[in-house]
This record gives sequence, structure tokens and C-alpha cells, in this order.
Amino acid sequence: MLKYLRGYPAAVQDSVSTALASGQLAARLQVRYPHPPEVTTDRLLVGYVNELKQRYLRRAPPLSKITFDDKMGVRGILGTQTHVSRVQGARLKAKNELRVASLFKRVPPEFLRMVVVHELAHLKEKDHSKAFYQLCCHMEPEYHQYEFDLRLYLTAHDL
Repeated sequence: MLKYLRGYPAAVQDSVSTALASGQLAARLQVRYPHPPEVTTDRLLVGYVNELKQRYLRRAPPLSKITFDDKMGVRGILGTQTHVSRVQGARLKAKNELRVASLFKRVPPEFLRMVVVHELAHLKEKDHSKAFYQLCCHMEPEYHQYEFDLRLYLTAHDL
């Protein structure tokens, strides 16, 4: 039932279950995140991602493709950053792509920012290490709160 909160303590899961049962969880999230989504097209997403990348990761490799992906939310994946290398003649050509689940066209902008920051951090830090999360918090100081609230939002949304 609480698949997005599996790693959290029992007390947190019980509190969320109580809020779900009373119908308060979605209302609390609506009060906390009242703003409608701002980035709803691939074109807006490209500008949004490039602005964050330029601000925090100037020296990171460029992104060749940035897009919303309709198939991701269905599989439970919220975003991916992939690195593809291809041989072209005597050269090795590398491309980075960033894909975000289409469900982020309909959620508060803070949740999209959290996912984009997460995927951009993978340009510098490949695994989920301490340095990775420090970079995420540098780009978005409320990163951990947004991640938790996104988990709550997805839990309420699934029901």
C-alpha cells in the first residue's frame, strides 16, 4: 500500500496511513504546494533544465536530448539520465540524455525541480553517494523535503 515509503520508519508509515484514511494527506499537500505546474511541454522543459545546468553545472557535459517520456511513470521511473557512447569512424561520440516522466506536467513545480536536480547531479556523480546528495542539496536546499513530499504525493495519487 505504501510502496513509495518502504524504507521509512514504521512511525512515519503509520502517520501517513492515518492521514490517508482520514482523507487529509492530499489536502495537506495541496495547501503546501498550491502552485500549478509551470513546465508542461518539451520545449519548456529544455529551457528549464538548461537554465539549471548553466547555473550549477557549467562544466558538465552537454545534454543532447531533454524530453518528457510517457512510458516512464507507468514503470515507476520518474526520471533518467543516460550516457550513450557510439563509435563513429576513429572517434568515440558520447551523448547524454535526460528524460522525465510525463506525470510531472501535472504536479507542483517543486517536484519537477527535485527530479531534474536529481538527474542533473548524475552528470557529475554517477552513483547515489554522499557527494551526490550534497550536490543535490547545493542545487536545491529543500531537496530532501521535496523528495519525501513527492513520495507522499505519489502515494495519495495511487489511491
